Amino acid sequence: MTDNLNSGEQNHTFSVLVENEAGVLARVIGLLSGRGYNIESLTVAEVDKDEHFSKITLVSSGTEMVLEQIRTQLERLVPVRAVANLTIDGPSVERELALIKVAGGDKMRAQCLEVADTFQANVIDSTPESCVFEVVESTEKMDAFINLMKPLGLVDVSRSGVVAISRGSEPI
Repeated sequence: MTDNLNSGEQNHTFSVLVENEAGVLARVIGLLSGRGYNIESLTVAEVDKDEHFSKITLVSSGTEMVLEQIRTQLERLVPVRAVANLTIDGPSVERELALIKVAGGDKMRAQCLEVADTFQANVIDSTPESCVFEVVESTEKMDAFINLMKPLGLVDVSRSGVVAISRGSEPI
């Protein structure tokens, strides 16, 4: 993730394996918001139905000390099984999904399709007035795609948030 150069803060991606039970997400959010930590992105889904585990991927910003506090606090929550700071613990892969709607005439459509081809975006809906693109990219490339679509008639954006996984054979 990128650094916030003005304040010395950095964005880090955390992968948190939790027991899939009611209230876990609320506890994680409460822990972070109660201490004034910002959440840039948050995704959660069940990853093991037999063991009832879910994985929370969260991107938060802060100084090095704040980011270490976030990790420490997450590790102390009872339903948390494992925490990894994917930004510093080793190589990882991050992606984000977005649906992006662009409106405009035939000239704009041709330009949009050109940009979409460069980013390997898929057209998933097309009407005479608009196109909807599906983009799966890193956050930085997603931001670049959206910025290129703004002057071409960007109408709406829906983003999933970051999902991430460590590289190699080890879990989390």
